Amino acid sequence: MAFLFDSFEGWKRYSQDNQKTLVEVVLEYEIEQKGRTEAQIWKGLDEAWTVMKEAVKTGLEEDMASRSGMINNGAKKVYRYPTPVLSKEFQQLISRALAAKEVNSCMGRIVAAPTAGASGIMPGVLFTLQEIHDIPDKKILEAMLLAAGIALIMEQKASIAGAVGGCQAETGTAAAMGSGAIVYCLNDNTDQIFNAVAITVQCMLGLVCDPVAGLVEVPCVVRNASAAAIANSSAQIALADVSSVIPVDEVIEAMGEIGASMETRYKETALGGLAATKTGQQIASRVLIRDIEMLPDEPGH
Repeated sequence: MAFLFDSFEGWKRYSQDNQKTLVEVVLEYEIEQKGRTEAQIWKGLDEAWTVMKEAVKTGLEEDMASRSGMINNGAKKVYRYPTPVLSKEFQQLISRALAAKEVNSCMGRIVAAPTAGASGIMPGVLFTLQEIHDIPDKKILEAMLLAAGIALIMEQKASIAGAVGGCQAETGTAAAMGSGAIVYCLNDNTDQIFNAVAITVQCMLGLVCDPVAGLVEVPCVVRNASAAAIANSSAQIALADVSSVIPVDEVIEAMGEIGASMETRYKETALGGLAATKTGQQIASRVLIRDIEMLPDEPGH
């Protein structure tokens, strides 16, 4: 019987007791619980990685203007801006996260990792990590499988859906997946990986889901970029063995408690936060009118 993903402590203990790596435990779970062969799993991961890289490329090379007008090639503007705030690598990181998420907002092909609303974070993080550190594709695929294990536990202990736990559940989970993946690729230390997850989530607790006009565009796209940055900062902290103090399972439980107590208007309803601002309401009205005007006439009218 494969390990059931209900806690990070249990994952670590099962790994140690059965002399398996964290990745091997997820692989075992996928084989036994999902009925897939190992070859099918690696093939699926390779296809997902290809789509992630294509989304980054598409977002940085093709026209990314959404029907609402809220998204207008922001990734390319950031990528091409001549003065990096920190470094060229940091500029590329956030540009790539923006790019992949803009592809989603413009109805392109992406990988929901773990959701479409957070689909720019893992591509931005992994693409840039691989480029800087020359990580082989096999290691990236292993890191993606590890990230899936992280998401499984976060889904069980809290949520990965904005409608249930706010944006902390979506971009927070994706950032945690990204930070864990970074540490795995650079050091593969279980305690550091889980510490990176805990630190990441601590930085994103309480983030509400308040999409303007109910579209996954504003502030969703820029939050993907900031979450990618948080994933990297958390990984850097964890790699230096700086403790999260609060254990990762307790951090995720806190995330679940916050999500449960969050008011409905802050959970993907477009009733609060940025969606409820004067400008947000004006945009919503304009988008609604445009959609109505685009509806085909009924027969006889």
